[in-house]
Amino acid sequence: MPPERFSGQSPLLVGVVPGQHPEVLQTAVALAQRLTAPLLFAYVDEASYLVEWDPARSTHRLSLHPDKNDDEIRSVTEDLKSVIASAVRPGTPTEWTLRTLAGDPARALGRLAAEVDAPMIVVGTPERGFGHRITELLNGSVAAWLTHHQSRPVLVVPYRKPAHQEEPE
Repeated sequence: MPPERFSGQSPLLVGVVPGQHPEVLQTAVALAQRLTAPLLFAYVDEASYLVEWDPARSTHRLSLHPDKNDDEIRSVTEDLKSVIASAVRPGTPTEWTLRTLAGDPARALGRLAAEVDAPMIVVGTPERGFGHRITELLNGSVAAWLTHHQSRPVLVVPYRKPAHQEEPE
């Protein structure tokens, strides 16, 4: 897929994942509208790894799970496009696109931000709960890595679940 072309300024980069809490999209869309900036949403397929990075051409990737096929990835990206389209209300002038990347999420977002000269990266906080804590402990936090290794601002959107709805830990 060739690099996205937006009219005007560089896009805000937004990291997205299936089932992500809606505050991330809502915050990114509201910010883009206030700044009259386009949005570049990026989903990183963690089940694959980057073989070659060439911003002018398609990214070449290999699956860590050979039985996982491109139809599954296509299905995930189509679902994400639908969720994004709902968040970017019809009739708004906000341009947007979705890109699927491979490899480590934090590094993939960092490379893409550099490629498109994004003025900011927007990501969400991890879900709460023991399972998510273990995953973060093993894989690291995307938001933490980005805030420590990027030369551009990183907006970390918190998960805002009302206190009375939180499950005990």
